[in-house]
Amino acid sequence: MTINAKQAETLIHQLSVLVVDDSQFMRNMVRSLLANIGVKKTFEAADGIAALEMIRDVSPDVVVLDWEMPLLNGPELVRIVRSPGVFPSPDIPIIMLSGHGERWRVLEAAKLGVNEFLCKPVSAKALMERLISIVLKPRASVRLGEYYGPAPRPPSLKKNSAGAAF
Repeated sequence: MTINAKQAETLIHQLSVLVVDDSQFMRNMVRSLLANIGVKKTFEAADGIAALEMIRDVSPDVVVLDWEMPLLNGPELVRIVRSPGVFPSPDIPIIMLSGHGERWRVLEAAKLGVNEFLCKPVSAKALMERLISIVLKPRASVRLGEYYGPAPRPPSLKKNSAGAAF
């Protein structure tokens, strides 16, 4: 499906996004980036436990999630969310943010069922690209053994390490 910039802008304007980070500074920064690219509706949570409640209460279209947090970290939250039959919204798209771009983290995020992975500091352009990818090229959720999450992309679309889509 090919869309023009105006159609992409309209889709972005309609999204509701939950920003989950234990750092108030990072939540503010990501909210500002989202506002700058046209997202009108954002919510925030300071930890994974609050995020689970927000996902249940407000049903955001996308979650932007920090990897490292106290109490319930990003990977632990993804494991809970990606539990069909246990969690009410197991298919919600998740963009994982991390200040660490090691290959093992990117691979672990993919194994957990994260849709996209971005390294901090994140740019508005990178965030916009990931949101557009989620909206325009949604991947059906699949169960493959222990894995539940977005269907893997064909190998030609996989990109490298840390700024990367999988």
